Amino acid sequence: MVENIVLPAFNTVILINSILIILIAYILLLIIKFILLSISERAGQYRITVKMVIPLLKFTIYGIVVYYILANILKLSSEQLILFSGLLGAGIGFGLKDLFADIVGGIIIIFEKPYHVGDKIKMGDYYGEVIDIGIRSTRLVTPDDNLVSVPNYLIFTQAVASANAGDQEMMVVIDLFIDHESDSSRALEILKEAIITSKYVYVSRKRPFTVLLKEFPFYTRIRAKAYVFDLRNEFEFESEVTRRAWIELHRIGIGAPKVSVVETGEQ
Repeated sequence: MVENIVLPAFNTVILINSILIILIAYILLLIIKFILLSISERAGQYRITVKMVIPLLKFTIYGIVVYYILANILKLSSEQLILFSGLLGAGIGFGLKDLFADIVGGIIIIFEKPYHVGDKIKMGDYYGEVIDIGIRSTRLVTPDDNLVSVPNYLIFTQAVASANAGDQEMMVVIDLFIDHESDSSRALEILKEAIITSKYVYVSRKRPFTVLLKEFPFYTRIRAKAYVFDLRNEFEFESEVTRRAWIELHRIGIGAPKVSVVETGEQ
């Protein structure tokens, strides 16, 4: 004979205690996040490493809160926990599957680390810096300074490209297109000079820079690949190098291609 399993009465005291625990955990997370973000800005090359701790702490604290509420406030027995798990599974099957997929996606992101807080990534149709990895979504700041919340379940369905893979340094690719009759060797030297004299560039044995030239039917492409020391300077670096290179190119009479349309896709 199977014993009936009765859940404890959900009274006002249990509700208040649960809300207080959740509120305390939320405030604690805000304080910890503020402290870690402040430390990360003073940590130099370890800035992203410090920020990696934030989502891990978030999942740990929320996990402890859920366990504490179930085991100590609701005082669920092992049988009741099994019943609760069954009810949760039914809820997931009947309408919470997207929420569950987001949570599982968040856990996978934390432990498999396809990207970290502070990385520049492209996920779905969005590109930007990861500022938070939450329970349900990853928040990005785009180059236009828009805040985008991307559901975590996209990690299962779409490719995610990380431009720096947890490092502070990041490669930036800069393309210049010049007329095919121009002095391409001189243009190559000008772009190289603009790269190595930039205040944002980072060059080392591990992080070299390259300048490549490729001829097309109606134009010549000069491509520079170089690293910035801080990924947040990606666009400042690209803008500065492009501006300085074109000033010098125009000074010696090298201009843009004499065609109305330029194919910029990867060849």
